[in-house]
Amino acid sequence: MRFEIALVACAYVLGSLPTAYLLVRLMTGKDVRATGSGNVGATNALRTAGWKVGVAVTTIDVMKGAIPVWLMTRFNPESGWVAAAMFAAVLGHCYPVWLKFKGGKGVATCFGAFLVIAPLSALAALVLWVVALVVSRWVALASMVASASFPLILKLIDRPDMVTLVSVSAAAVIIILRHSSNIRGILTGSEVKTSDDSWR
Repeated sequence: MRFEIALVACAYVLGSLPTAYLLVRLMTGKDVRATGSGNVGATNALRTAGWKVGVAVTTIDVMKGAIPVWLMTRFNPESGWVAAAMFAAVLGHCYPVWLKFKGGKGVATCFGAFLVIAPLSALAALVLWVVALVVSRWVALASMVASASFPLILKLIDRPDMVTLVSVSAAAVIIILRHSSNIRGILTGSEVKTSDDSWR
């Protein structure tokens, strides 16, 4: 049990690595928190520093979720411990100790964890994300639709145990709650779309 607890702690530390902040600062000298939406995530990194930085941030953030969950499945595949590793990584990304607990929204990190837990379901959710993005042009809405749908997709494709289903549902709720400002923006018409000039 000591190793599992240590791995969960490491998952938080890895998840809290402020990828967007570090790469945008390194490549442009800008503070990603002071530009665009102010979010410390891949979408705002892309808007602030270009697609190369955006792709790099996304890739690393996905790995932040995938690596600790994969390690936990190798050492102790019990669903409770796998869920704990996932939550630790996601909470680290959303509430990083290095940035006074003000981080990103957890989408890419959650996706990385989901890829390890249920690859086919995660890829199906990614397809849904792409469709929602193409239709709506809102990254935030696409992320919320895919996240909210993932538990149902998981149940239909993988038929997981109750612990796994509840844990991924809770992770989806966290993502949606982290998008509260985007929800307000969508309702008021102020949320920026990918087709808007101001998004670029």
